[in-house]
Amino acid sequence: MPTKIVIKKNTYFDSVSLMSVSTKANKLPGVEQAFVAMATEMNKGVLKNLGLLTPELADAKNGDLMIVIKGDAANDETLAAIEALFTRKESGGSHEARYATMASAKTHRPDANLAVISVNGTFAAREARQALENDLNVMLFSDNVSLDDELALKQLAHQKGLLMMGPDCGTAIINGAALCFGNAVRRGPIGIVGASGTGSQELSVRIHEFGGGVSQLIGTGGRDLSEKIGGLMMLDAIDMLEADDATQVIALISKPPAPAVAEKVLARARACRKPVIACFLGRNAPPADEEDGLQFARGTKEAALKAVLLTGIKKESLDLHPLNWPLIEEVRARLTPQQKYIRGLFCGGTLCDEAMFAALDKFDDVYSNIQPDPTKRLSDINVSKAHTFLDFGDDDFTNGKPHPMIDPTNRISRLLQEARDPEVGVIVMDFVLGFGSHEDPVGVMIDAIKEAQAIAKADNRPLAILGYVLGTDQDAPSLAQQCQLLTDAGVIWASSSTNTGLLAREFVCKGEKA
Repeated sequence: MPTKIVIKKNTYFDSVSLMSVSTKANKLPGVEQAFVAMATEMNKGVLKNLGLLTPELADAKNGDLMIVIKGDAANDETLAAIEALFTRKESGGSHEARYATMASAKTHRPDANLAVISVNGTFAAREARQALENDLNVMLFSDNVSLDDELALKQLAHQKGLLMMGPDCGTAIINGAALCFGNAVRRGPIGIVGASGTGSQELSVRIHEFGGGVSQLIGTGGRDLSEKIGGLMMLDAIDMLEADDATQVIALISKPPAPAVAEKVLARARACRKPVIACFLGRNAPPADEEDGLQFARGTKEAALKAVLLTGIKKESLDLHPLNWPLIEEVRARLTPQQKYIRGLFCGGTLCDEAMFAALDKFDDVYSNIQPDPTKRLSDINVSKAHTFLDFGDDDFTNGKPHPMIDPTNRISRLLQEARDPEVGVIVMDFVLGFGSHEDPVGVMIDAIKEAQAIAKADNRPLAILGYVLGTDQDAPSLAQQCQLLTDAGVIWASSSTNTGLLAREFVCKGEKA
């Protein structure tokens, strides 16, 4: 198979730009595989695993850009098309100004107050510090930043009264503007503080669906509630939202936090002058918690509902989408006794968590690459065991590769693998709409879904495929259109992340109603 390799010396592009370019490059006619990335050791390792690492590529430096094209179209014409992707501008007449340093940008744009940083992790902490020292709030999309650097950056931000969102912060909505990954939701009186990206997206989307709106969505980065960081950003964000006149209710969302840090955050929430909803997935709510202004939610749907009710929206006016028990009984009756396992293939870590914790309520043999119980962590992420829930956005799967919300390649191959397992009854997938995501997340998976169904049918097995589309009626592509694509392909679709986990669990559970 022809291969074309180009190395551009001292040519840096951030990871967000490279993920976008790689995704578009892989769609060019005649391209079997396109790899566009900085020449880091990690990315060279990926090329080695793909059998594409040449001595020339091995000698490239961290600041060099690698373009590798494999396929019949590995030629100068395709290279020119890929290079054009770096300079192509969307229509709309916006003006782009470039500055060599953070200080220069601040000098020329003294009104700027926020920096979104997406650079190689080696340099991310340095750039974030420069932004903070120039009195800029920071959203740090980059990962591979040490805990010590994260702690130092958040301590500096705290001293200066600034936001330090991240590292590895993928979602925020500040003054109505979605940053990185985010959904089109109406403005309103509910402020969100999220230590998880898709969890924050899901909470904002459910609030929108229930008729509420979001004042601010402040991301903290996934490690903020670790013992080392101590919830610094979440605590500061609560302070900021408490002082924000546009915020009436505060909602907190996180994957399982460190217990001591959770208690510290909850103590601050109890002292808040505004009502607070806390949704720490995997943490059982205390039986009585209403008297001090702090309420608990076990899932994102419940958290959104409690938040909007506190703003005055009436419960009886809402469609709460109760579980469809006739559908559950229909799927149960269709599956064979051998088909007793769920396989979850998720782009969103919190969506994966929520489905996994629903399964853990009834099953002991639940495995994952993000299982909080180390004895139930997969020893080999390429091999599923019993009930398996995979977060394809975790570093295990994204090292040197685009996020699955942008590029579905990894998930497609795993879908077909799981469809061949005769013990699998349900395969669950999420599809995330919104800013930064794939322009057609369902459509790009449809051929693979049909192939998975054909694999099961050829083996004379039923197979339930359950999908959840995270998005609003204001997102592009259309939420309704994406759900219709699933329906047309014979996929069952759920109305929320919470319902996704419950449906998957009940499909393979032969017991009574939950």
